[in-house]
Amino acid sequence: MFVSRALEKILSDREVKRSQHARLRTACQVALGEAPERQQPPRSRAGYGTVIPPRANYIEADKYVLPFELACQSKSPRIVSTSLDCLQKLIAYGHITGNAPDSSAPGKRLIDRLVETICNCFQGPQTDEGVQLQIIKALLTAVTSPHIEIHEGTVLLTVRTCYNIYLASRNLINQTTAKATLTQMLNVIFTRMETQAVLEAREMEKERQRLRQHPSSIPGHLSATTTPSHSRDQNRSPSPVIRPSEQSSAPQVSGETTSLDGHLQTHGAEEDEAAVTCHQNATPPPGVTQGAPTITRFSHILQKDAFLVFRTLCKLSMRPLADGPPDPKSHELRSKVVSLQLLLSVLQSAGPVFRTHDMFINAIKQYLCVALSKNGVSSVPEVFELSLAIFLTLLSHFKVHLKMQIEVFFREIFLTILETSSSSFEHKWMVIQTLTRICADAQCVVDIYVNYDCDLNAANIFERLVNDLSKIAQGRSGQELGMTPLQELSLRKKGLECLVSILKCMVEWSKDLYVNPNLQTNLGQERPAEGESADGKLPDNLATRRDSASSPDSVVSSGVQVSHPDHPVQYEVIKQQKEIIEHGIELFNKKPKRGIQYLQEQGMLGTTTEDIARFLHQEERLDTTQVGEFLGENARFNKEVMYCYVDQLDFCGRDFVSALRAFLEGFRLPGEAQKIDRLMEKFAARYLECNQGQTLFASADTAYVLAYSIIMLTTDLHSPQVKNKMTKEQYIKMNRGINDSKDLPEEYLSAIYDEIAGKKISMKESKEYTITPKSNKQSVANEKQRRLLYNMEMEQMAKTAKALMEAVSHAQAPFFSATHLEHVRPMFKLAWTPLLAAFSVGLQDCDDQDVASLCLEGIRCAIRIACIFHMQLERDAYVQALARFTLLTASSSITEMKQKNIDTIKTLITVAHTDGNYLGNSWHEILRCISQLELAQLIGTGVKTRYISGMVRDQEGAIKGFPPGGEEFMPLGLGQDRRQMAQIQESVGETSSQSVVVAVDRIFTGSTRLDGYAIVDFVRWLCAVSMDELASPHQPRMFSLQKIVEISYYNMNRIRLQWSRIWQVIGDHFNKVGCNPNEDVAIFAVDSLRQLSMKFLEKGELANFRFQKDFLRPFEHIMKKNRSPTIRDMVIRCVAQMVNSQAANIRSGWKNIFSVFHQAASDHDETIVELAFQTTGHIVSELHTFQEHFAAAIDSFQDAVKCLSEFVCNAAFPDTSMEAIRLIRHCARYVSDRPQALREYTSDDMNVAPGDRVWVRGWFPILFELSCIINRCKLDVRTRGLTVMFEIMKSYGHTFEKHWWHDLFRIIFRIFDNMKLPEQQTEVRHTRTLHLLVYSCQCFIDQYEVLLADILAQLQWCVQQDNEQLARSGINCLDNLVILNGEKFSQDVWDLTCACMLEIFQSTSPLALLTWRPAGQEDETGDCKHMVSALSAVRCTKLFSCLLIKCVVQLELIQTIDNIVFYPATSKKEDAENMAAAQGVEGSDPAQEQGMYRYLSPQHLFKLLDCLLQSHTFARDFNSNNEQRTALWRAGFKGKSKPNLLKQETSSLACSLRILFRMYSDPRLQHAWPDIQTRLLLVCSEALAYFITLTSESHREAWTSLLLLLLTRTLRLSDEKFKPHASCYYPHLCEMMQFDLIPELRAVLRRFFLRIGSVFQIASSEGGQLRVSSEYPETLLPSKLKMTEEVCV
Repeated sequence: MFVSRALEKILSDREVKRSQHARLRTACQVALGEAPERQQPPRSRAGYGTVIPPRANYIEADKYVLPFELACQSKSPRIVSTSLDCLQKLIAYGHITGNAPDSSAPGKRLIDRLVETICNCFQGPQTDEGVQLQIIKALLTAVTSPHIEIHEGTVLLTVRTCYNIYLASRNLINQTTAKATLTQMLNVIFTRMETQAVLEAREMEKERQRLRQHPSSIPGHLSATTTPSHSRDQNRSPSPVIRPSEQSSAPQVSGETTSLDGHLQTHGAEEDEAAVTCHQNATPPPGVTQGAPTITRFSHILQKDAFLVFRTLCKLSMRPLADGPPDPKSHELRSKVVSLQLLLSVLQSAGPVFRTHDMFINAIKQYLCVALSKNGVSSVPEVFELSLAIFLTLLSHFKVHLKMQIEVFFREIFLTILETSSSSFEHKWMVIQTLTRICADAQCVVDIYVNYDCDLNAANIFERLVNDLSKIAQGRSGQELGMTPLQELSLRKKGLECLVSILKCMVEWSKDLYVNPNLQTNLGQERPAEGESADGKLPDNLATRRDSASSPDSVVSSGVQVSHPDHPVQYEVIKQQKEIIEHGIELFNKKPKRGIQYLQEQGMLGTTTEDIARFLHQEERLDTTQVGEFLGENARFNKEVMYCYVDQLDFCGRDFVSALRAFLEGFRLPGEAQKIDRLMEKFAARYLECNQGQTLFASADTAYVLAYSIIMLTTDLHSPQVKNKMTKEQYIKMNRGINDSKDLPEEYLSAIYDEIAGKKISMKESKEYTITPKSNKQSVANEKQRRLLYNMEMEQMAKTAKALMEAVSHAQAPFFSATHLEHVRPMFKLAWTPLLAAFSVGLQDCDDQDVASLCLEGIRCAIRIACIFHMQLERDAYVQALARFTLLTASSSITEMKQKNIDTIKTLITVAHTDGNYLGNSWHEILRCISQLELAQLIGTGVKTRYISGMVRDQEGAIKGFPPGGEEFMPLGLGQDRRQMAQIQESVGETSSQSVVVAVDRIFTGSTRLDGYAIVDFVRWLCAVSMDELASPHQPRMFSLQKIVEISYYNMNRIRLQWSRIWQVIGDHFNKVGCNPNEDVAIFAVDSLRQLSMKFLEKGELANFRFQKDFLRPFEHIMKKNRSPTIRDMVIRCVAQMVNSQAANIRSGWKNIFSVFHQAASDHDETIVELAFQTTGHIVSELHTFQEHFAAAIDSFQDAVKCLSEFVCNAAFPDTSMEAIRLIRHCARYVSDRPQALREYTSDDMNVAPGDRVWVRGWFPILFELSCIINRCKLDVRTRGLTVMFEIMKSYGHTFEKHWWHDLFRIIFRIFDNMKLPEQQTEVRHTRTLHLLVYSCQCFIDQYEVLLADILAQLQWCVQQDNEQLARSGINCLDNLVILNGEKFSQDVWDLTCACMLEIFQSTSPLALLTWRPAGQEDETGDCKHMVSALSAVRCTKLFSCLLIKCVVQLELIQTIDNIVFYPATSKKEDAENMAAAQGVEGSDPAQEQGMYRYLSPQHLFKLLDCLLQSHTFARDFNSNNEQRTALWRAGFKGKSKPNLLKQETSSLACSLRILFRMYSDPRLQHAWPDIQTRLLLVCSEALAYFITLTSESHREAWTSLLLLLLTRTLRLSDEKFKPHASCYYPHLCEMMQFDLIPELRAVLRRFFLRIGSVFQIASSEGGQLRVSSEYPETLLPSKLKMTEEVCV
């Protein structure tokens, strides 16, 4: 067996034969002597392999351990190697487990003793190299063997030994082996810990399941996976293996190794426990003691092993390097490097326990982060790079626990190095390499923004990072660093790569919001950045934001992040508050009062002095100098704040100097002595208030003076300006008598002096360093000075970072893992400006292809983000930048176009293709570039320059650029010779490549995949670009116009709602283009419209839709606005073609078609009018549209009639006018034949009752247009129109509803209104209008009541005109109107009618007949008199004509009243009968009463009576005024004889008498007979009295009929009624007898007198003779008549 052979080999060595090895020799012999008896069991045990030997063999194994232990202690390399090899095999094969207690050392196990023996074999660099390898081999076996267990100090000893071998060995193989062994050991230690935790979790799960299955069985204390040895190890006290006192006998290595060993030996197990406990909680919770922390801290001993090893490595990495340039072979540097490498491997392979256990998290915070703060600013590139890699791993796996530490690392190291101008290229390069990896992970980038930029207490890491990277990407720091151009370019590329990675992360994060119509690859999913390795790379699962809570990085023991919901709005609010606070701090640092006022106005700071004092304490970003100045001000408010500031400090239990340090660490003392005085005074008062039990100071004055003296001492000792420093004796002397005239103890003052001399009073370290400027802009003379300056800055950074790391090592800050997509919006809003600056500068200044590619990729990603979140300003800015760098729309010449510009064009096209749904107004820039790209392609293909917009040739044929301002759209800057043209073609030749052409076409063909809103934006801006192209005054281009036609074809199959929005834009564009002054452009537009329309009409249209109407509207607009005969003719022909080919599919489009023909109807070009009318007539009379599909054309029926009306009104073509009127008559037949179709039609008439739709859609348009024809056209056309209107009303009026007549009369009244215009008043037109009115009233008068007031008003207007025929016609119409319908009148209607008559009477009374006088003939002389006479004659003629018409109107009105009351011809008939009766001829029977008398009330009759009597009175007055009549006659009024109003005088009185007598005999008015009688007697008496006064025979003859009427009617009265009349008239009748009366009148008088005799019984008729009654003697008769007359009067 190998044990025997090893022992034999040891004994055979000659070194063993020496006397000092006698004990070794004896032990070997004893062991060898017993070996034969034990050979079989070992074989058996060896045969079992890994089977653990029985307990009996543990004690006996001690016999074998002793010789090997002694052999290891010998200094012979051969013996030691043999012994180590045998021990390694025994451990490896499981023959030694070492669990037995060590007999020589109570409390230790045998395996601990063996491991210690193995480790002691290494004696430093002089140790044999073979022995070193055997030590490494044995220790690795001890750590990795599954048969033995070593923990705590023993594990640390193995690690330390391998560590020392790596440092001390001179053999490279041994170094490499030791390093690899260390790595393997650490992997095993931490893997075992993780595995044990998994097994323990499984056992617990099994136990829970068993308890659920058997709830009654309650087990005792179970040990899930811990073996008995583990339990024993946990319960016993920690092993003191590596305590310094136990290691005194071990040989020491050389100086460096000794120091290393000493460093390791300070970490004993007891110290480990104490350190673990004290750092976990500054004040342990109740019930937990410091003596047994391990049980409460670690669930297993393996966790403690891992913790001790990890902490040891952290402390090793913090060891300082020697001063001066670092030596790569020095132990310090190698120690630091290997410790960092081992830490990196541990962190990269960390499992769940290491990531989540509080002890390991605290170790990272307290040890590793502090170490990184030192190594992170190392000038050694390898150390710096390792530190960055470790930080990357921490950021990847532990960021949820290290929020504040990560902030410190970013703020104080990463960003500071980037911002510092003196930092080396190597450091910047490594930092940017690290940032590239950080920025490649979306989750990490978003988390940085959410946790720092949106935290009120954290720095703006994301914002600073983007700004710094932007500056680097712009190359703004290259000259300051003194870099080579190649280095600067590399740095710029890396900066751009970082920025692009950030944008890719944003794109990846928000990809779920992106909709790509073309289904292209997402921009965020592209190849990783170049140069990335597996080390330090963030895991891919971090980019999953929706399930990030389940990722390993998100499993935190505290559960803070999981329980916190992700609300982007809250973070945005916090970000806004943070910006307010930062702005307030910025203001404060300039002017404190202004900053405080701003923060208070924004609600971020309280108004009390306590709030302000607390703000000054807590806010570390305040300028300490400004804080000191503010606190030292003498204003009352400042003093109150200062008092609160000091009162918030606690000096209890502090000595005076430490209290003063605490007071002054928050601000910098002002320079003014009075300010310092106030501050020290308050400090002294506060100190004594907090330390009232002290006896040293007699009063606050003592403390005040002493504080002031300490400030002076600090300035004196530590100011470089003070040359002669104060001595201790001088200081003591200066402070004599300050304690109430007594001295303070000299020892006390001496101690103060020593303390101040050792350390000056200053602000706290973190604040001291953070206020220094990050970027030192001072010029550096040479590289040596720059490095010196950088080393100083790095040292300062290290101090600041270390102080901050230590300050936050115990702090807990929640780290929230972002999940919401909306975070990208504020991130991009924050970063888009520096990003745009970086990309723009990169494209503008640098021609490197990689730089251009990165810039374009960044701009593309930025556009994607801005599009996704609909950020218009940002999107437009990036698209404009992209367009500007294509050089297509810029002022630069296209000869300057380079490959980057070509790539920019391709990128712009790609953006248009992939992000079209979001581009909005940015389409303008893109389409402008595409338009100019087409022009560049024309140049590149050598097209003739006359086809290029903006190019002209002079007489010699040379190409010249268009003059400035002539071609505003694209100044291409073309040259003037062919050589330059060739250069241009070469520059832009690639723009004509097949890929570019196809990509551009794909934009337009792909427009069908844009959404409904994006296509509208696309079309709108394409139309705008087209207008720019067409704006050229010389040779407009139609590229975009052609594309508009193409996309119209492509998109015509969209849903109608989208298409209508698209066409609204395109149609408006065609409106403008169709009216272009260039006929070629307009012809192209019209022809394109025709093609599109034909295709669109093929699709047809359902009922009640209006898409065709919208589509065809451009034809209408062009016809209306474009006056070019060519274009107008083309429009008519296009529309005619559509009608002929697509009439069956046209629905709402008929409106536009008729509108076009309406425009053409007023044209003066015979060809246009003829073609339009032919098509219109074809539609109305010949096509099946109006015959079979009338329902489909109802909506446009009104337009058709209007169109025909316009043809009628075109005076240039009378034949067309007559034919058009015939077609209108034809349209009336359609309405009459198809009323049901009109009733069923809905659409726009939804608010019209179905029964009224026939009128609104059918009859009304026809009648209205006919009224327009009557008003507008010439006589013959107007007459024909009036006739057709009569015919339609006569033929179809019986079908009209009652309320339709309301609108019909409105139409007629509209004709009246037109007639009332001064220029329209002609007799013929008046007459025909009145005929229309009369006919309407006669035929359909029963429908007019609603408009009676309007009818009467029109009649009144007619009567009042200075036209006799018109006036007579108006009176006759009124007569007919009332006679035919009076029996239907209500009382209100009669009121209205009577009022109208009264108004007519009053307005037409010729009052001027009585008042007219010749115009001052007696006042003028000579020529003037002759001139006035001429003028007067003209005026008199006009006046006399008007008066004559009024006289006629008066007579007509009197006759009208007579006709209305008694029916026409009734009065004449009565007069004839009266004459016949007087002549003795018997009359006919009285006819039946037909007049309106029975429908008139007494009030109405009295009104009419008043009118008649007024007329009579006027006529009587005029006839009696002989002088006035003579003057009028002489002036030329009315013919050869004097004017008179005899007929008016008699007819008015006759009508009045008839009315009065009729009322007097009406039984219905019996109650009013007394009043009627009184009025009748008065009228008759006045009439008779007037007759007696007449002197003219002719005048008396005119009264004959009137007297016959009066007497006859009186004779018909009853005797009772006759009496008062007879007595009243008797005297007048007697007087009449003196005149020579006609026989008929005399006969009536005879009868009258006979009636008097019989009624008054004064005579009787006997034998035909008259006899006077005896009852009344003759003398009494006159008196009786007189008495009756008096009663009458």
